[in-house]
Amino acid sequence: MKKSLAALALSAILSAPALAADSYTIDPGHTYPSFEINHLGFSTQRGRFDKNSGKITLDATAKTGSVELNIDVASINMVVPALTKHLLSEDFFNAEKFKTMSFKSDKLVFEGDKIVAAEGNFTLLGVTKPLRLTVSNFHCGQNPMSKKTMCGADVTATIKRSEFGMTKYLPAIGDEVKIGAPVEAYKD
Repeated sequence: MKKSLAALALSAILSAPALAADSYTIDPGHTYPSFEINHLGFSTQRGRFDKNSGKITLDATAKTGSVELNIDVASINMVVPALTKHLLSEDFFNAEKFKTMSFKSDKLVFEGDKIVAAEGNFTLLGVTKPLRLTVSNFHCGQNPMSKKTMCGADVTATIKRSEFGMTKYLPAIGDEVKIGAPVEAYKD
């Protein structure tokens, strides 16, 4: 009887599904990718994208997870309407042909219990290249206002726009583009 109970218990344990990672939905109201680029050697121009969506999975115990962020290119906001229109044109983001850009990662890098990077692929203008996002200020907890579980962080990276085929006005307008975003996501 003891052997059959032990066998039954072992069978139940082995057939039980593995604990899944927690799933989070990116909050587009508190996640807005932005960029900085040198303009003619005189200043640093900044812009942002106002519409995005995505998912994050996180298994803090196993120190694994994934990130998927999709950015609506047409949501670029340069404050000056004429500049926004120009950046949407074929000269730069070609928003009519390439409606989204994205970052996808299946590798989160941890130091202790904190995520410090996400390694994956960034797609811009239909070109996909490896990209490492640096993650700082990573924190999970209960949002004091909504009382919902969430995680948040700040992410940064640097790309060369020419590597994605965006070469108009090089070198007058810089090749190096600094990317940054606050990211907040609610547990599903």
